[in-house]
Amino acid sequence: MKYTVSIEIALPRERVAQLLADPAHLPKWLRGLVLHEPLSGVHGQVGTTSRVVLQTGKQKMEATETIMRREPADLREIPKESVVHFDREIVGGGMWSAARERLTEAGPETTLWESENEYRFDGLMMKLVGLLMPGAFRKQSLQHMQDFKAFAEQGKDVRETND
Repeated sequence: MKYTVSIEIALPRERVAQLLADPAHLPKWLRGLVLHEPLSGVHGQVGTTSRVVLQTGKQKMEATETIMRREPADLREIPKESVVHFDREIVGGGMWSAARERLTEAGPETTLWESENEYRFDGLMMKLVGLLMPGAFRKQSLQHMQDFKAFAEQGKDVRETND
């Protein structure tokens, strides 16, 4: 299953990239995050693997995330007209997924965040989930992006909401 979602954020691309890359901010916008800890490497750097635990209701999912691409490596000096790339793979719970994130300038103070996602499932149960509920994955990806936008633009923290 593949899909792409996108959102505009009313901040310069450099600021969006820095906020996305900072692990201290993850719990503020990544709904359901219980744990995100590097197992090897430095958070956000290419080749780093991390243990990720997410909880939705009573269901907990544990997975391993590997950073496949981060360009440019130094987010303090992003060349004009360039695209910022964050690519990662996540394996766990009977699934493999890849997310390819692109940040481009939509205007002087606006960033377009595009997220191209791919999922593959193992086991009968997970294959059924993928077949019967493909919209749920897209909806969750878009929710994470909307939560990040609210955090980045307005300082909203998902841990302080009741929805």
